Amino acid sequence: MHFSRFVAIGDSQTEGIGDGDDVIGHRGWADRLSEELSVINPELHYANLAVRGRRTRQIRDTQLQPAIALSPDLIAAPLGMNDVLAGSPPDDVRRDLDHIYSQLAATSATVIISTYPNMAETVPIAKRLEPRLLALNDMMREFSATYGFVLVDLHAAPVLVDTRAWSIDRLHASPFGHERFAAGAAHALGLPGSDPNWGRPLDPLAPMTLAQRSIREAQWARAFLLPWLVRRMRGVSTGDGRSAKRPALTPVRQLSS
Repeated sequence: MHFSRFVAIGDSQTEGIGDGDDVIGHRGWADRLSEELSVINPELHYANLAVRGRRTRQIRDTQLQPAIALSPDLIAAPLGMNDVLAGSPPDDVRRDLDHIYSQLAATSATVIISTYPNMAETVPIAKRLEPRLLALNDMMREFSATYGFVLVDLHAAPVLVDTRAWSIDRLHASPFGHERFAAGAAHALGLPGSDPNWGRPLDPLAPMTLAQRSIREAQWARAFLLPWLVRRMRGVSTGDGRSAKRPALTPVRQLSS
C-alpha cells in the first residue's frame, strides 16, 4: 500500500515510551512503521502527535483536529489504555472513541487501530483490570468493523504476553515489543514482505522460583507501582507540560538524520 502522509495520535504507546529515552528520544512502533512505509515511498512524510499519559477525552480535545488538518492518507489511532488504567467510565470512553473514530472515518484516510495485550499475564496485580481491558478490546473490534478500519490484534499475539516484550516498568513495550507491534501493523496493512507470524511466541524462559517471583514483584511495586499510585492520587500525569515530539509532517528520512 502506497502512503504519502502518515499521522499518529495517542498516548505513551504511540509516542514510543520504552523504546529509547528522554535524552536520545523515543522511537516506538509508529516510528518503526513509518520507516517500513518509507521503503515503499521514500517521499513519505510523517507526524506523531501522541503524548504520554493522555486519556481518550484529552486526545479528542487536543489531537483530533490537528491530525485531520494535516490531511493524512494513513492515520494510526490505537486509544483507550490510559482510560482502563484510570478507571474511566466505559460509556464515556465509548462516546469519546466514537466521536474520534467517526471523524477519522469521514476522511479519505486509511485508519489503523488495535486491541491490547492482556496485562494480567505480565502484571499479576492487574488482574482486576482485565474486564475493563477486554471491554476496550471489544470496542476496538466493533469500531474496526463499523468504520472499516485496519485492526492489529495485539491481544491475540502470544509474544506480547512475554516479559521480554515489555520494559522494566511493565506498562510500556520494550524496543522488541514496539518492533513486534510495528510488524503486526505492517502485516495488517498488507505491506510487501510483512511477517504473517509476527505474533508467534518466543522460546520459553527458565521458570522462576516462588522466592524469585516474590522478590521481583516487590521490587517492581516499589519502583513503579507506588510512584504511579502517588501520581494518580495527586492528579499528576507524566505528560503534564509535554507536547508532541513530531507535530508537523516531515520526511521520514529525518528520523535517522
